[in-house]
Amino acid sequence: MADITEVDFIWKNGELLPWADATTHVLSHSLHYGSGVFEGIRCYKDPDSDKSFVFRLRDHMERLHRSAKIAAIDLPYTVDELCDATIETIRANKLPSCYIRPLVYRGYGVMGVDPTGAPTDVIIACWPWDAYLGPDALENGINVGISSWRQRSINAIPPAVKATAAYFNSLMAKLEAKEHGYGEAIMLNEQGLVCEGTGENLFVVRDGILSTPPLSDGVLEGITRDSVLVLADELEIPCMEESLTRSDLYVADEVFMTGSAAELTPIGSVDGRKIGKPGPVTKQLQEKFFNVAYGKDPEYTDWLTEI
Repeated sequence: MADITEVDFIWKNGELLPWADATTHVLSHSLHYGSGVFEGIRCYKDPDSDKSFVFRLRDHMERLHRSAKIAAIDLPYTVDELCDATIETIRANKLPSCYIRPLVYRGYGVMGVDPTGAPTDVIIACWPWDAYLGPDALENGINVGISSWRQRSINAIPPAVKATAAYFNSLMAKLEAKEHGYGEAIMLNEQGLVCEGTGENLFVVRDGILSTPPLSDGVLEGITRDSVLVLADELEIPCMEESLTRSDLYVADEVFMTGSAAELTPIGSVDGRKIGKPGPVTKQLQEKFFNVAYGKDPEYTDWLTEI
C-alpha cells in the first residue's frame, strides 16, 4: 500500500482539472451506495529508451464499458474517447510511468437505492505507483492467508463487473490478512473453492502445469490473467483453467497473483505452508510479461499504446 502522490491534473467529464479541483459532492449517489465501476491500468517506461507504453489500454476501456452496461450506468464516452483522454491526462502530467484509475460513478442529484435520475460522472486520474504489494514482492514473493471472508456470490454482485461496491468484500479480507501478518488474502467462493485475492487473480504451478480458477468460479475476467494465459501458450507452458481447493495451494510448486496493480507477484507461503522463492515458471512468465510491457517484444505491439 502507498499514499497517493499528487500530480497536476485529473480528467473529469471531458476536461482536465487541477488536481485539487477534481471534487464531488458528499451526497453523490455512489458515495452512499457503491454504484460505480472502475479500472486499474499501468503505463510502463522502457528503462532503455524514452518510450512509455500503456498496457492493453483499449482492453481496459472495453471492460469498463461492459461493467457499466451490467451495472446499468449510462457511460457517455466511447472507448476511443476514453483512450484519448487517458493519453491526454498522462501527457499533461508529464509522467513517464504511472498507475491509471478510470472511474465511472453516479453523481449528485438523487438519494435512495433507486439511482434513476442521478447523473454519470467520469474521471481518469494517474499518479506514480511502484510495486503494489511491496518493494521486494516481485522478486521475493509475499506470504498470504486464506480469508474467513468468502468472495461475493455470482448472483449477488456479478464478477464480470469491476464494481466499487464489490471491493468492500476485498477490504474486509485485506484488513483481516493484515491483522494476521499476511501481505495479502485469498478468498474462497461460496462453494469453498479458491477464487481470487482481494484485487488479483491466482495461478498455481504443479509438476510443470499452470492452472487458474475458471471464470465460472466467480473470478474477475482479469486482463493480466488473460495476458498470462496467452504468454504461457507461446512459451509452451501447459496451462488449464480448473477449479482449485485450498489444499491445491498448500502442495503447489509455485503460486503467483496477477493484476494491473500487482503485476505478477509470487507467493512464498499460504497459511504458513512454505512454497518458497519464485520458481522457474513464475520467473519465465515475469520476464516475458515485462519484456512485452516495456515494448521489447514486437509480437505484442498491439497490446501497447505509446505515449
